[in-house]
Amino acid sequence: MTESDRNITIDTLFDAAASVRERAHAPYSRFRVGAAVIDETGALHTGCNVENAAYPEGVCAEAAAIAAMVASGGRRIRAIAVIGSGAAMTTPCGGCRQRIREFADADTRIHLHDPATDSRHSLSLEELLPLAFGPANLKDDIR
Repeated sequence: MTESDRNITIDTLFDAAASVRERAHAPYSRFRVGAAVIDETGALHTGCNVENAAYPEGVCAEAAAIAAMVASGGRRIRAIAVIGSGAAMTTPCGGCRQRIREFADADTRIHLHDPATDSRHSLSLEELLPLAFGPANLKDDIR
């Protein structure tokens, strides 16, 4: 990986999330979501939502991006961007907030896009999921 690979911009992060969103499998909700994660090495990982006929058994875009990161050897989220296809800003669901928490810290940046105003919003994980339960809450001997 070159040094330029380690300096992914927010624009690149959003572009990657928007691109993968187009490959989402959302035949039931028709609500496509893309997510892009930058890991601790600066590598970029993407994921899209994947629905199936057993409707609640689908996979969220954020979960898919995190799984891709882990499969590639990444262990920490430096930043994540989420972009949906609806008229309002798409934020991670409760389950994905907890998944992000597993691999991020309170200061990790979550970047969101508001299509109604074509604006971007960035907030910390602490702002998105205050008083989060995470690995530090478990005894060391359990992990």
